[in-house]
Amino acid sequence: MALTEINFDGLIGPSHNYAGLSPGNLAATRNAGAVSQPRAAALQGIAKMRANLALGLTQGIFLPHARPDHRWLASLSTDYDRAAPHLRAQALSASPMWAANAATVSPAPDTADGRCHLSVANLVTMPHRSHEWPGTLAQLRLAFAHPAFAVHGPVPAPFGDEGAANHMRLCPRHGEPGVEVFVYGVSGGPFPARQHREASEAVVRAHGLDPARTLFVQQSEAAIAAGAFHNDVVAVANERVLFAHEHAFADREAFYADLTRLMPEVEIVEVPADRLTLADAIGSYLFNAQLVTPPDGQPTLIVPTEARDNAAVWAWLQDHLAGNGAVRRVEVVDVRQSMANGGGPACLRLRVVADPATIDPRFLLDEARLDRIAAVVEAHWPEAIGADDIADPALIAGIVAARRALLEALELVELVDS
Repeated sequence: MALTEINFDGLIGPSHNYAGLSPGNLAATRNAGAVSQPRAAALQGIAKMRANLALGLTQGIFLPHARPDHRWLASLSTDYDRAAPHLRAQALSASPMWAANAATVSPAPDTADGRCHLSVANLVTMPHRSHEWPGTLAQLRLAFAHPAFAVHGPVPAPFGDEGAANHMRLCPRHGEPGVEVFVYGVSGGPFPARQHREASEAVVRAHGLDPARTLFVQQSEAAIAAGAFHNDVVAVANERVLFAHEHAFADREAFYADLTRLMPEVEIVEVPADRLTLADAIGSYLFNAQLVTPPDGQPTLIVPTEARDNAAVWAWLQDHLAGNGAVRRVEVVDVRQSMANGGGPACLRLRVVADPATIDPRFLLDEARLDRIAAVVEAHWPEAIGADDIADPALIAGIVAARRALLEALELVELVDS
């Protein structure tokens, strides 16, 4: 079985709008009420996926959820027409596009039963995300139905679990046993800490991970308070490389020592605070990048255009490349619509190490399949959504029709009600 890292990107849905629903996510709250561009947003995401394919990476996709979420509103004894404005916005959110929050994934080499385990995240901290998991679980169970996988339901409330955005895996090669790192929050100053240690511990037990090769690391309160609502806003890992801001972790020296003990070949690339402030790191989403290994073996960092636009960030990256550091290549992608809602390149994808032959092929991509998706987006996704538009029945009908057209084009109509 050939184990490969596959990036599953969430396609930005037709209900993409800027409602500012996520306290602690500075970009999302700053842009609340702005006019969104769902069609441009989805096409930006498709272009990112094409760029990954061009690098030789294996690419998958997760699809937008049914929006508005009428079942969730019914559980609150209301419906979209009668719901308060904030409930309408929460029911319409396109936040499932951030696939890094879909689940936590432990590849087969790390688990006791030799299967790849996926635990859907409950996302209970934020109301607009708390109702995502049933739709996500439906897609996970379809895409990963092969016996090579074990798909788990969510950790129960009140233990908050936000998925792979707070999970890192380091290993010599993707197909070899690794060290799994679970980052949790205790306090975030004025903002909530979204990942609870108890939730991470439950996922570890469900996945059958070796406690001796599993680390629990506390995120620094300063990072959360500065707007690093998930660990992947200040740190990212891939194979032997850990790339992190100096202030990402509460006790970085103890973490680095434990990691080096378990994996002596680890390469820790830490950006010092005197070169890059937390504000610059979070504003540019330098660390919310995809750190990948293309077939040529050159560790590559896929950053948003905002990282290139920030002089301090771009200077540090150029110095690192010139110094022959662990990261050998930097690629820039335009995901401005996602960035304005608080999610960069890493937010948009879930990493799964598996044999592609064991995955439902409808969730895997090539250029032809991306062409088909792009055609649906061009034809059906709204061009713009303003703050007042979400009360327009015609817009809502168009959002529902757009998603159905996509599912029909991809022969995934069994997800219409999910």
